[in-house]
Amino acid sequence: MIKIDTIDKKPNLLPAVIWTAVFAVFAAVVFLTLGADYAVYVSLGATFYFAGLMAILVFALVGQVRYNPYSYNTIFYSGFSLFLITPVVIFAINTFRMYRMPDLYTARTLLHNVNSSVIVFMMLSLPFAIVFAAALCLSNVSLIRHEGFSFVNILGILFSFGIVGFGLLLFRLDYYVSGSQTFVMIHDLLTGIMYCIWLYAECMLIGTIFSNQLVLHYKPGFDKDFIIILGCSIRRDGTPTPLLRGRIDRALDFRNRQKAQTGREVSFIVSGGQGPDEVIAESECMKNYLTQQGIPPEQVIEENRSTNTLENMTFSKEIIDGINPGGKVIFSTNGYHVFRSGIFARQINMRAQGIGSRTKWYFWPNASVRELIGLLTGHKGKQAAVLLGIIIVYSVMVLLKYSQ
Repeated sequence: MIKIDTIDKKPNLLPAVIWTAVFAVFAAVVFLTLGADYAVYVSLGATFYFAGLMAILVFALVGQVRYNPYSYNTIFYSGFSLFLITPVVIFAINTFRMYRMPDLYTARTLLHNVNSSVIVFMMLSLPFAIVFAAALCLSNVSLIRHEGFSFVNILGILFSFGIVGFGLLLFRLDYYVSGSQTFVMIHDLLTGIMYCIWLYAECMLIGTIFSNQLVLHYKPGFDKDFIIILGCSIRRDGTPTPLLRGRIDRALDFRNRQKAQTGREVSFIVSGGQGPDEVIAESECMKNYLTQQGIPPEQVIEENRSTNTLENMTFSKEIIDGINPGGKVIFSTNGYHVFRSGIFARQINMRAQGIGSRTKWYFWPNASVRELIGLLTGHKGKQAAVLLGIIIVYSVMVLLKYSQ
């Protein structure tokens, strides 16, 4: 089992840069000294290159989890290490074919393989996307049945149709095209950009699901001083909704087990302000529920200013720093919300792990998309740089293929 949050040095991708430079030099030497007839060696080298790059990302993932699992890097490393399986297999097959049929499989095939890796990954991952889209659609139907019709509750249905429609459009565009070489090249460039967008979105979605499941399996030690309970909407009568009650009950369960095993008490920080449609603050609602469960009022500290998760963490940290700056902290929220909440905690330099409550199945697909969008919008610059880099590399490969 990987230990979480146990080292102080952040991993980096310098080994990936060095490995890429080594392969580029190797490929250049082969082509410049031996010629295109020896492209089979470059294909073999590409197989090892992508396998090594995948290994580097996996090691970086392990290091990132041990440094700080609540990070955009965790998503990136896990999602794209999965994608790299595709070019490894493609180049391994291509090497065998180039060795057996050198007249048919030439140096130009190498460029085609780079381009086809994105396409093949899309085809292989399409069943997952369709299943996810179906689950997303069904979950929103159940959400509407349980919580009523609203625009927010139909967004998942629209998104699921968008996933399937985008996939079918790509298949249609890539199925057949005719015309001049310039027309076909422009078609392949535009279609390739769409494939790159699919690749990036798919890797990030898979990475987000993996990252959230990873932190959900964390087992916190029974040495905590504070439990932050993150607020969410309450009922009209001022009592907690099932979602909020799940968060409180999860925190109570941890407190009871810690006290039973170590005798150590914990202070609850109930975090959440009063919304315009709420009769009392979410923090007051949570405190009322905790005291009804037998928790002494002096062990419950209200934070009633926050309006979102980042403010939950920020204002709760201010309270903790005023009481016990070195206190050990965990936070309780719904299972699908643990990963992004942990990112907010790290943004304000609070070292806290999360525990997640059980959530009805119909919340998960919709919540996964919402969490992904929240994570992407929180790292716009890094997202744009990575996506643009993928598009540029892919476009260059297409142009080189048509320049042969």
